[in-house]
Amino acid sequence: MSEAKIHFFPSEPLVALLGNPNCGKTALFNLLTGSRQKVANYSGVTVERKEGRLTLESQKVIRILDLPGAYSLYPRSLDERVTCNVLHGNAQGEKRPDLVLCVLNAMNLRRNLRLVLSAKRLGLPCLVVLNMVDVAKRQGLAVDAKALSQELGLPVIATVGIQSDGADQLKQYLSQLDWKNLSALCASNVDEGVETSTDHTAHTESDNVQVHHILQNLDLDQIIPDRLSDRLDSVLLHPVFGPVILAAVLFFIFQAVFTWATLPMEAIEVGVDWLGALFTQMLPNNWLRSLLVDGILAGAGGVLIFLPQILILYFFILILEESGYLPRAAYLLDRLMGRVGLSGRSFIPLLSSFACAIPGIMATRSISNARDRLVTILIAPMMTCSARLPVYALLISAFIPERKLWAGLDLQGLVLFLLYVAGIAGAMAVAWILKHFTSEKFQLNALMMELPSYHLPRLSNLAIGLWQRAEIFLRRVGGIILIMTVCLWALSSFPLPPENATGSPIQYSIAGMMGQALAVVFEPIGFNWQISIALVPGMAAREVVVSSLATVYALSNSGVDAADALLPLITKGWSLATALSLLAWFVFAPQCLSTIAAVKRETGGWKIPVIMLSYLFVLAYLAAFITYRVASHFGLA
Repeated sequence: MSEAKIHFFPSEPLVALLGNPNCGKTALFNLLTGSRQKVANYSGVTVERKEGRLTLESQKVIRILDLPGAYSLYPRSLDERVTCNVLHGNAQGEKRPDLVLCVLNAMNLRRNLRLVLSAKRLGLPCLVVLNMVDVAKRQGLAVDAKALSQELGLPVIATVGIQSDGADQLKQYLSQLDWKNLSALCASNVDEGVETSTDHTAHTESDNVQVHHILQNLDLDQIIPDRLSDRLDSVLLHPVFGPVILAAVLFFIFQAVFTWATLPMEAIEVGVDWLGALFTQMLPNNWLRSLLVDGILAGAGGVLIFLPQILILYFFILILEESGYLPRAAYLLDRLMGRVGLSGRSFIPLLSSFACAIPGIMATRSISNARDRLVTILIAPMMTCSARLPVYALLISAFIPERKLWAGLDLQGLVLFLLYVAGIAGAMAVAWILKHFTSEKFQLNALMMELPSYHLPRLSNLAIGLWQRAEIFLRRVGGIILIMTVCLWALSSFPLPPENATGSPIQYSIAGMMGQALAVVFEPIGFNWQISIALVPGMAAREVVVSSLATVYALSNSGVDAADALLPLITKGWSLATALSLLAWFVFAPQCLSTIAAVKRETGGWKIPVIMLSYLFVLAYLAAFITYRVASHFGLA
């Protein structure tokens, strides 16, 4: 007899937001939930889920779930499958929604209405949200919400997801609903179960006819061009000027990461120094002071200082996403990526990997071709994630002088840009090799992607996105980074050195002995025992390398203020060849444990993670070896 599984769900009604990509669904979600939202993963998969709460005028609290964007409820990609599972009540650990808000882009009813008709067939209570009506009016497109409601047989509420009062009418409607009886919002023609391919074909033909009929009745069957977007695309998507502009945009971003972050980084550094001096004065010279100053402050504080640079990088990624430029970048790179065996659809997951490889790997669920998805997963870790940024910033600040080049370009920003380019070039090279040696015959798939209208990013959405990323980073600093720092401090402090010891105490500790053993492996690429130690906890999270180096050097140099010891110590103790070798290592370095776990979950086994770890280690070691030997040949050792 099988054991029944019982799930306990929150008592609040669950409202799911359903819509095509680029319909303004996420902006509407942010407007409804504000900061009262949390980001996690769907149970059993690594597709990101956003859930928030809305308190209505009636004081009733409802849960709002932002489903992954979908073009149909016949899933062709894994993220669409997640949406279908939630709507059918098959999502593990989540109940079936009590109400579905079908979000329409008023500028693209022809495509969006098909999803509404599919949702009606599920038998769930549905409410149609006509979003982006302000953009439609500016383009001379007047959509009659009442007439559309009559055609669909469902209530239609107009919203503007980017205005503070743009969802007031929707909130009022939800507040007046009888949540115990939503049968009036259910369609009568209901299909049970998931559509088969035969059903899908029949329904698609029927939906196309019905959509055409609805648009004719509303006098909306004529396509109105978006003149502003068309004028911008004539320049930004130009075969010559488009790629040049894209390269200039990316170059500007990396310049800004260094130049804009200087003042806030200095402020954080001053605060860490002040705390270190305060603890040094207040506490006696014992293990507790060493833990606080040499361990926690030197380690976690050494990573926290790079928060401004990470937020600046996220800021620009959010702007590219919010403005509608991101799909254009994918279009521009489609031909280039086709030469290495991928399509432009892989660009967005790879761009997401610049922030973190995990959401990039998650984003591959939108790629329907299995081979393209697997190759994108394998090369996504080679994109320079934000966790590498503290390591890059530390080494560049220590060994690359602050110098202005032609046209006011910053030398440090240029080096950072070249490191990102090196990661991209390496990923494209690996994809090209896989194109020629994978068992499955390569077929170039044409890129079909909807290009949304351009619009100015909403400050509130940018603020929410930055706050979420800052919160994630601070949780990492206070979680895994702090834990690994304390563990490394303990390994570096015990056992105590013998009475007649002549070296620093850390050399006699467990970590010191591990470092000496690992140095045999890494000595050919110029790494000393301190760097070798730091690479081990760096497998938990890339940023831990900086905190580990700070802790190791703080314990290696007694009497030195740990809060600001790292930068001058490595500048004095390392050669330029070692610094360049470490930079080359981190361009291709094996990924953190969280990324490995995500790859294992996405691919359903250990084969792909082992392959990925192996080839990344070989590439990293080879790149560091060549860099160190070439730099040594030119007298930089």
